[in-house]
Formats: sequence, structure tokens, C-alpha cells
Amino acid sequence: MLKYHHLGIPTTEKKPGERHLPHLKMYVSGYESSPWKIEWMRFEPDCPTPELVKTVPHVAFEVEDLDKALEGQKVIIEPTSPSEGLRVAFIEDNGAPVELLQYVSTKES
Repeated sequence: MLKYHHLGIPTTEKKPGERHLPHLKMYVSGYESSPWKIEWMRFEPDCPTPELVKTVPHVAFEVEDLDKALEGQKVIIEPTSPSEGLRVAFIEDNGAPVELLQYVSTKES
């Protein structure tokens, strides 16, 4: 099951309220304030993110099981945890980047 999460749009312009993510070598803005969950992404020159993600807008979906959702897909960014409780990966679908996110519990059962 896919649940819309956000639309990511690459930009080279500084945006108001940018937040720097030094471990990813990028800046993000807009997600929290946009009613449509549009996120602007600006990348540092040496950011290792694939060019496709740095130049083409992507749609992001929340999934229940990231590993299962990646089966049979063309993975362009392997699963990573950009923040506690979140796993993300990017796939390429028909020439477009798609982000898949899974929220994971950080509590021990």
C-alpha cells in the first residue's frame, strides 16, 4: 500500500527557512509549511546523491515494508536512515525518481 508523503523539487536557489542536512550535503525547505507537502531541495556541489534525484522532481510515498517495496525495483539510493525512526530509499521508475519511506519503531517490544 502506498500513501502520498511529499513532492520533492530540486532547486539551485536559496529558499526561506532552509534547513541544512550536513550528513546528506543538502538543504530542504517548504515541507512543513506547504499544505501539499512540497519540499524544495538544494544540493551542495559535492553531494553524492544521483544526478537524477538532483535534477528531476520526485514523488515520495510511505510504505509499510520498505524492503518488500524495493523487491524487483531499480534501486538508485539504497535504504538509509536519514533520521531516527525513518528509513528511505529511491527507485527509478520509467526514468523518474521515486522515494519510498518507512517509519520504524525505535522502541523495544
